[in-house]
Amino acid sequence: MASLTSFHLFLGFSLTIFLISPSQSLTCTSQKFSNNKLYDHCTDLSQLSSYLHWTYDSAASSLSVAFVATPAKPDGWISWAINPTGTGMVGAQALIAFKDSKGAMTVKTYNISSYRSIVKGKVWFDVTEMSADYSDGMMRIFAMVTLPDKTATMVNQVRQVGPSVTDRIPGKHDFQLAILNSKGTLDLLNGQSNVATGENSRIKKKNIHGILNVVSWGIMLPTGVIIARYVRTFPSADPAWFYLHVFFQFSGYVIGVAGWGTGLKLGSESKGIQYTGHRNIGIALFCLATLQVFALFLRPKKDHKFRLYWNFYHHGIGYAVIILGIINVFKGLYILNPAKKWKSAYIVVIALLGAIVLLLEVITWAVVLRRKSGKSTKPYDGYNNGQGRQ
Repeated sequence: MASLTSFHLFLGFSLTIFLISPSQSLTCTSQKFSNNKLYDHCTDLSQLSSYLHWTYDSAASSLSVAFVATPAKPDGWISWAINPTGTGMVGAQALIAFKDSKGAMTVKTYNISSYRSIVKGKVWFDVTEMSADYSDGMMRIFAMVTLPDKTATMVNQVRQVGPSVTDRIPGKHDFQLAILNSKGTLDLLNGQSNVATGENSRIKKKNIHGILNVVSWGIMLPTGVIIARYVRTFPSADPAWFYLHVFFQFSGYVIGVAGWGTGLKLGSESKGIQYTGHRNIGIALFCLATLQVFALFLRPKKDHKFRLYWNFYHHGIGYAVIILGIINVFKGLYILNPAKKWKSAYIVVIALLGAIVLLLEVITWAVVLRRKSGKSTKPYDGYNNGQGRQ
């Protein structure tokens, strides 16, 4: 029993480590372009496996750029934009590259006035020398941008990739974390590309939100249920199984509520961005788990006539919380979009928990059947052929 508990704690700790973002290798310095264009600066952007090369001419207030990224699908699009009014997508003046109806690469300018409106047309800065190419699964945008404000030394940049183009109108991109965080600032004088102010903090909050909920709803609560269902079968584990069950369930609830609270905070700070399914399941989980906690104070004694109905309620709500919790963890992983191996790590954890359940199910039934078989060989009601009680 102790080894089982230690094993689950190890799984939780390992998954917490796994969710830490891996470092990315630098590759922009090795990139070469077919037009033999050279740039003063380049950076490996933190999201979308994209790269930016640029040269700034302060005298002419011109910015020569090359943006390199992999589209969401081969017939999709990539975009690099400057936003003069904010740090996000709305208000961005974008250069979007895609394949035309003949399969040739083209790049157009678009004014992004809202999340639902992408209008092809002139942008607020002059753009010349626009071109685009495609090879090795990557698209590249080349352009010369003349900034109207010659005193500006810092510009807000936004990068995106999308899956499709219809009638030269780029289709809506996904709203995963990597997509939403593809923005930052470009320091023209110092030659640096930085994450937008506050984005590091938001990414950290989202990672904390994910870790709290994976550990609580995704690991601790299922472990508590496993202990209650199987460990209690062994008489030597009584009453230790009960205290372990309460520990895992109550600790998981407290950690889960903390994760739920961070989710509400992140939602309030993400205007115009909603994950309706993930949010609704999270609210349902909080309500059901809270009912479980308060139901403990109303638990009848074992011999009470309502104890059977309370057990049905307690078990039904408990299993519902476990199922919804695991589903919501996977929804959260889809939104957070970490490296594939972190999602695989959680799948391995769930698979191991499932294997433990199957093993314990077999052992438990074997113990129960053996116990019943032993009782059936004893004389009825404790008497041995009328010779007295055993």
